[in-house]
Amino acid sequence: MPAFTASALLLATGCSSGPDPSSGSGAAPAGRAEVSAAAAQDADRPLAVAAAPAATPTALARPGETGGRAHRSTLKVSSYDRHTRRAVISHVVKTKPRPSGSSTAPGSSTAPGSPTATPSGTPSRSAEPGRIAVGDVIASAPAPGAPDGLLAKVTKVIGERGDGTEVQTAPTTLDTLLGDDKAKGTVPVDPSSFDVERLLPDVKVSWTRTGNIHAGPEGAKVPLGSLRVDLRADVPTPVGAPVSADATVAGYVQVAPEVDFSYGGGGSGSANAQAGPASASLGVSGDWTSQWSLKGRAAVSAKPVRVPFAKLHADPVLQVGPIPVVVNLDLTCYYQISGDGSVTVAVEQDLKGDFKAGGTFAPGRGWTPVNESTMTSTPVRTSLTAAGNVKAALGAQATVGLYGAVGVTADLAPYLRGEASLAASAAAAPGARPTAAAVGSWALYGGVDLTGALQLQLSVFGTPVFQRTIPLGALHREWRLAGGSV
Repeated sequence: MPAFTASALLLATGCSSGPDPSSGSGAAPAGRAEVSAAAAQDADRPLAVAAAPAATPTALARPGETGGRAHRSTLKVSSYDRHTRRAVISHVVKTKPRPSGSSTAPGSSTAPGSPTATPSGTPSRSAEPGRIAVGDVIASAPAPGAPDGLLAKVTKVIGERGDGTEVQTAPTTLDTLLGDDKAKGTVPVDPSSFDVERLLPDVKVSWTRTGNIHAGPEGAKVPLGSLRVDLRADVPTPVGAPVSADATVAGYVQVAPEVDFSYGGGGSGSANAQAGPASASLGVSGDWTSQWSLKGRAAVSAKPVRVPFAKLHADPVLQVGPIPVVVNLDLTCYYQISGDGSVTVAVEQDLKGDFKAGGTFAPGRGWTPVNESTMTSTPVRTSLTAAGNVKAALGAQATVGLYGAVGVTADLAPYLRGEASLAASAAAAPGARPTAAAVGSWALYGGVDLTGALQLQLSVFGTPVFQRTIPLGALHREWRLAGGSV
């Protein structure tokens, strides 16, 4: 942009200063060549990917037209009806500072009526070249009626209303906005932006961000940028279980979620259109910490019983160059128990690590899964009584999508597994003293399971549509924590 601006100023100066005999007739074409070269260099530069500002401008593109690349606009989605797919588009007008003593403070306002007037005080790059037209593609941050953001193409201009221009829209894909541009980045999710639904009574939520701390349980220490969910609950006892069966699970899950996004250019908005971008990826990753305990006699079936205890939702907006890309992130925290009801267990565990789950696209290969996790655990206390087995997990299921379309589902389940066995024998021969022997062994294992799926809606990138859900595969790791024999 600095090169582009300097070239434009030089060109304007040359035109206004009059002819110069020493310069000849080649001065103007040279200026235009510099501008073209600067524009080409700007087109090749990857788009920055970062957290969007609070007042995120709407992006507009006119695919197929000269200069129709996506740019920040002065448009705003005033309302949207998801059933009819009709939207009302208005202008955001930046007001000039008023003299001191004026009752109106400087700032911005939404201008009612048609988005046809060019607002004063805005850069020419942001000014609209006329009224909104059929074929325009818009990308908006969450707006009234579109809580997941809006990515749509205008198919019909219905008419003017008091609050803007009403248009009919249809779904579209990101490649119509990104075209040949390239972008790649990982953006942390603000932990304070999550809406929390507590599913069990004794659930507390904590988070920490720069300059703002929201602590849940007393004495909780939450690292910067992390979200923590604490739980204490009784394990439900199934019908017909022994009366003595009684177990509790307690602890916390702490995660610092991040969104991974990339786009490799070559979309349908380019002159050399191809079937989908040259590459693309979407995923969720982050650091993971949990500390939890299972105590008592868990009388449950061999089939795992899953109990969700908190649901969390956030709609972080990524600023991909001029384009607001709305990511929809859901986390469901749960504990899961299975066992034969014979083992009484008292186990505490610290667990730390990281994870990454998502999908990547490449022409010829299509979408392929990505699932990675590195975990280390430390048993704080271990005790198993009697023979039998038990397995307990304290995990989270994450779904991540774009503009309300789910793209990736990942289930991260760190677990503890305990097993104990006992073999006894006795003999009593005539005239001999009876003998008896017992041999027992026990072992405790830590592990992690990461499973999930790529969803059909990842076609929002503009990639070819696949006809079925693609499993992420199963990442399974297990390690021995403690054990013994008698």
